[in-house]
Amino acid sequence: MKHIFQKGSDESRPTLLLLHGTGGNENDLLPLAKMVDQEASVLSVRGNILEHGMPRFFRRLAEGVFDEEDLVFRTKELNEFLDEASAKYGFDRDNIIAVGYSNGANIAASLLFHYKKSLKGAVLHHPMVPRRGIQLPDQTGTAVFIAAGKNDPICPAQESVELKTLLAESNADVEIHWENNGHQLTLQEVEAASEWYRKHF
Repeated sequence: MKHIFQKGSDESRPTLLLLHGTGGNENDLLPLAKMVDQEASVLSVRGNILEHGMPRFFRRLAEGVFDEEDLVFRTKELNEFLDEASAKYGFDRDNIIAVGYSNGANIAASLLFHYKKSLKGAVLHHPMVPRRGIQLPDQTGTAVFIAAGKNDPICPAQESVELKTLLAESNADVEIHWENNGHQLTLQEVEAASEWYRKHF
């Protein structure tokens, strides 16, 4: 997978896995990483799917309707890429925190839905429920921050609440942060996520 790796100044810190939104790339969220943890290593990945020329992490059938078969395949692909990248760059595979926005948050949530210990934690900006009707792996010890907009037209508030419930039922430690905004990524929610991160990691 096309990516950027930046080695951090403190190898004991988590590695931040950056996952962009639809139409973004591996450079988009680099400024966020500095706000979250200036000492951490950063692995920023570009989605392998193109939708009308815009990079994404998995296909969708329509707005808000995921191609589940492709989602499962791409989630496995990303999980295996994390194994390879940790070996190549020498960071701790068990100490990865995902920071994802929109489509990137959805693939990060999908990792938690499909793989035990794929992530140590996740910051999910405007995520949706990746799949329904499946048994989630035990996520005891996994901390998750969800940033949601009360007026988000793409990701309705009940999606965020349902995602929190499903992750909490898998024993993840989940916190949800609300903004009176739409689907955009705001400075306030990034600051709230950074504060949450400092408390947990």
